[in-house]
Amino acid sequence: MEISILLAEQIIAMFLTMAVGFGVVRAGLFKTEDSRIISNMVVYICNPCVVVHAFQIELTDDKIKGLMIAVGMSVIVHVILIVGSEILSYIIHFNSIEKASIIYTNAGYLVIPLVSAVLGEEWVFYTTAFILVQTILMWTHGVNLIGQEKNLNIRKILCNPNVIAMIIGIALFALEIRLPAVIDSCVSGFGDMISPASMMVIGMVIGDVDLRWVFRQKRPYLICMIRLILFPLIAAIAFAGLERTGLHPDAEYILMIVLIATAAPAAAMVTQLAQIYEKDSRYASVINVMSVICCIITMPLMVLIYEMLIG
Repeated sequence: MEISILLAEQIIAMFLTMAVGFGVVRAGLFKTEDSRIISNMVVYICNPCVVVHAFQIELTDDKIKGLMIAVGMSVIVHVILIVGSEILSYIIHFNSIEKASIIYTNAGYLVIPLVSAVLGEEWVFYTTAFILVQTILMWTHGVNLIGQEKNLNIRKILCNPNVIAMIIGIALFALEIRLPAVIDSCVSGFGDMISPASMMVIGMVIGDVDLRWVFRQKRPYLICMIRLILFPLIAAIAFAGLERTGLHPDAEYILMIVLIATAAPAAAMVTQLAQIYEKDSRYASVINVMSVICCIITMPLMVLIYEMLIG
């Protein structure tokens, strides 16, 4: 229960940072468009620095095995999300924006700072697994789903700054190369900025959105329930059972990290892809905003259920 409480406290702290971003836009000090500058800094500088720094750890068999478990679980989670959303669509009739919002989470913005604050920086290493799997799927399945692009864009995948950072981080990790103290201090310093900067971006993006109008929309509640409760609950139950098998000494926390990523709100990238392919980006942003606000309750709840199940 301690971790779920810490998670709740950290999410509330991040929510307050988001509120600052919301407030400065409402006060006219910044415009929503200004968030692009901070967003670019997070995507192209802070996030890659966090990833590279996460791999600056000792190379051990346990670490390698743990990372492989995290990758495997991340793949399984995404397969279940994709297949599950297709099955549910026969009943609920999702459109492409709704499917993408259910499948893809805001793992990059939220999970890294949350894991770092709640479990410690050494555990950020395992968050890279979920982000890598989601990045590859987002630029293949996600683009095809939203934009109906059939061609696989390898260049966009390989040029993604997070993927480049992972390649560099893995190379340094495998070769047991440690960054010089001055460079490591610079890299970790940029990484420390990710939490306030990313939440400021989310707050500024919704700064000109009428929240009363957002919460009057009915169907997004259903999408948020599926994204934030149904699939994360399935994951929590499955991971709790898997944790008891003793597949890894750190299985409890490795699986918890994948669970936190699974329980994160709808990906902001869905809104960006909707804008690019001229889909209903306003509806995508409504789902994103609502899921970000609701996750303050649902994410700690999913972790609490997981903790209770593993005893």
